[in-house]
Amino acid sequence: MNSMNEEEAFDHAIIFANETDQSNRFLTDSTETELSNTDISPVDILDENPVTRKTTNQLKKLPDEKEEDAPNRKNETAFQNDEKQSICDNLKNTLALHMRAHTGKKTFKCDVCKRSFNSKYNLSIHMRIHTGEKPYKCNTCNMSFSQNPNLIRHVRIHTGEKPFKCDVCMRSYTSKSNLSTHLRKHTGEESFECEVCMRSFYDKSNLANHLRTHTGKKPFMCDVCRRCFTVKDYLAVHLRTHTGEKPYKCDVCMRSYTSKSNLANHLRTHTGEKPFMCDVCGRCFTAKDYLAVHLRTHTGEKPYKCDVCMRSYTSKSNLTNHLRTHTGEKPFKCDVCGRSFNSKYNLSIHMRIHTGEKPYKCNTCNMSFSQNPTLINHVRIHTGEKPYKCNTCNMSFSQNPTLIRHVRIHTGEKPYKCDVCMRSYTSKSNLANHLRTHR
Repeated sequence: MNSMNEEEAFDHAIIFANETDQSNRFLTDSTETELSNTDISPVDILDENPVTRKTTNQLKKLPDEKEEDAPNRKNETAFQNDEKQSICDNLKNTLALHMRAHTGKKTFKCDVCKRSFNSKYNLSIHMRIHTGEKPYKCNTCNMSFSQNPNLIRHVRIHTGEKPFKCDVCMRSYTSKSNLSTHLRKHTGEESFECEVCMRSFYDKSNLANHLRTHTGKKPFMCDVCRRCFTVKDYLAVHLRTHTGEKPYKCDVCMRSYTSKSNLANHLRTHTGEKPFMCDVCGRCFTAKDYLAVHLRTHTGEKPYKCDVCMRSYTSKSNLTNHLRTHTGEKPFKCDVCGRSFNSKYNLSIHMRIHTGEKPYKCNTCNMSFSQNPTLINHVRIHTGEKPYKCNTCNMSFSQNPTLIRHVRIHTGEKPYKCDVCMRSYTSKSNLANHLRTHR
């Protein structure tokens, strides 16, 4: 009989630890004494276990041996003794492996990172991190995994299977660990606390990800563009920008997205749901990220700075759009008139010229506008509000661009220059008027 390998031994240790009180005699220091004082043999006890029953049945004495078989009986007995010894050796190995779970002993060390493990099998699984070996492949999307349980959990993404259900709210999950994390929301348990800001988390991995916001560490790097991320999931979503993969599709308009959260945010444009509310002004948003950016308009925080002109912005996307004013890049083109724009938002605003859409209406005079800022400026005609004040002469203005142009009267700044006669002007519109004199 072939001896059990390490993986089978580990599985057997789990079965062994949960056996009846009779089988648990093996786990005491008086094992040999108990066996010697009873009529129960190790093979009899193994026969109670369905895992080993087949093997032990082969070792029991065959009935009704004939006299002419006597010459072979000695060899048969020796063979059975060897087999019994093999089983006993395996049991000792299995018990030794199981006991390490209690003692914490880890005798198998990784030569690469020096991490230790309690079994040779666990070490072999760990080594795949260093070798990159991923022998378990998904037949649907060809993603590979280093362990079979990880593949099984992944396949549930495709099948939609969620076998782990919450008894409180009936939500289902693809893995037991995800269910365990969810259950803490019902119990209020937040056992993992950040020592820097004292925030608590339901899951240890979430705490680990959070800590990187303090350290600035970004260990997950994209092999294509070398961009780094604090969380492995963020890298996985980012990689789809290179592959073009958009696995999450809207059932309403069929648009696809790279992440489940982006799809969830998009779906709210159909439902009109805006669950994220600003505590300062009461304005609501479809996504948590949009609220976070909006809050900076109240705090004045502008963490994204342009390295060219040192202007700062509340969001990374606004900085990206601004940088194109320096590079001249305009990647978003109008299919109607061919005009290009430096941001997708500016293109969408421009398209309203062609469609005639004016979704922003004045409640006083019912005039409509294609942009919300234009409506806001218009409303000030009715209210008389002039929130933009000159620090030099105290004149007030209803629009910020008007104040900026006014301030140049005091500073003498004339940033708009005529390429023909080199005369300069305080505003772009004044330059445009001047250029007509050269035509």
